[in-house]
Amino acid sequence: MTSSTFYRLAKVCYFNRFYWTRAKLLSDNNPMLRDGLTGDWIGTFVGHKGAVWQGRLSGDTVYAVTGSADFTAKIWDTFTGECLHTMRHEHIVRAVAFPQGPKPHLVATGGFEKKLRLFDVDRGSEPSSISSSPTGHDGSIGNTTLTYYELGAGVHGGTIKSIVWGADFNLLITAADDKMIRWWDIRTRSPVASAVVEGDLGTCELNTSSKSSTPYRSVLSVAAGKNAYFFDGVAPGQLIKKVKTPHDIASLAFNIEARKFVVGGASDTWVREYGFDDEKEMQLHKGHHGPVWSTNFSPNGKLYATGSEDGTVKLWKCCEEPYGLWR
Repeated sequence: MTSSTFYRLAKVCYFNRFYWTRAKLLSDNNPMLRDGLTGDWIGTFVGHKGAVWQGRLSGDTVYAVTGSADFTAKIWDTFTGECLHTMRHEHIVRAVAFPQGPKPHLVATGGFEKKLRLFDVDRGSEPSSISSSPTGHDGSIGNTTLTYYELGAGVHGGTIKSIVWGADFNLLITAADDKMIRWWDIRTRSPVASAVVEGDLGTCELNTSSKSSTPYRSVLSVAAGKNAYFFDGVAPGQLIKKVKTPHDIASLAFNIEARKFVVGGASDTWVREYGFDDEKEMQLHKGHHGPVWSTNFSPNGKLYATGSEDGTVKLWKCCEEPYGLWR
C-alpha cells in the first residue's frame, strides 16, 4: 500500500497502531500521523517553518516531539494537534527522543550544534534554559522557559543524526556524523561506551521484543555504509554481530522474533529482507523511486513501513498468513 505525498519523506516510525511520518524539504514542513494498518491519514501537525528531520511518539502516544531545520524542536498534543512547547536552538535540530513509557517529562535533542541537550518540561529555569512558546500552532502565544542540561559538552565531533532512549531510563544513545555511536549515562552526563562504524551513517533504532523466549529483549540496529550493525540493547557498546551487504544501505530495521532484518537502499531504491542467522537475502522489493531513508517494523512484526525520497510511505506484509488489507 502506498501513501502519496508531495515532498521528500525523511522518516517513518511505528508505534502501536499508528505510524508517524516526517516531511522534509520542498513544499511541506508538516509531520503527519497515520493509521499503521491501513495508511489512512489521522492528522497533520502544523507549525514548523523548515524541514522536519525527525519525530518521535511518547510511549502512550499522547505526545509527539519533532526536530526541524527551522532551529526548533516542538512538543505536540497528538489528540488536538496543539503545539505545547517550542524549544529554540542555534542550528538545525536533526534528532529528538522521549524516554520509554507514558507521560514523559524529559526530551532529548541534538543536531548541527553537535550538542546533546536534555530538556525537563516540568521544571523552571535552573540551571540552564531555552525560551519556549507554548500553545498555538505557530508558538506565538505565551512564553515559558524550559530547563535543559547539556551532556558531554564538546564530545561529539559531528552532527548528531539520531538519538535513542534505551530500555534503561538512565541510558541515552547517540549516532553522529563522526561515525561514532555513544552510550550516555544521564546521571553522570558522560559516555559509558562508544563504537566506531564504517561508512556514512544511516538510521539508528532500538528494536524490542515482548517475548521472553528470544535471546535478546532489545537490539540496537545501525546502518552505516554497506554494513548492518546489531548491538545488545541492554549492555552498552556490546556488538552482537556486523553484517556486510553488497549494497549501500540508508535504513535498517530488525524483527527480533522472526530473526530477520530489512534494509532500505541508499542508491538502488530497493528494499531487501535478510535472515539474521544465515545473513542471506530472502526477498527483494521494488517500487520506490528514490533512496529509502527509513524502515520500521510494526510492533507485532507482521508489517513494516518504508519511507523514501520519492515522497511515499509503503507498507509491506511480513508474514505468511492473511493480515489487514492483505487477504
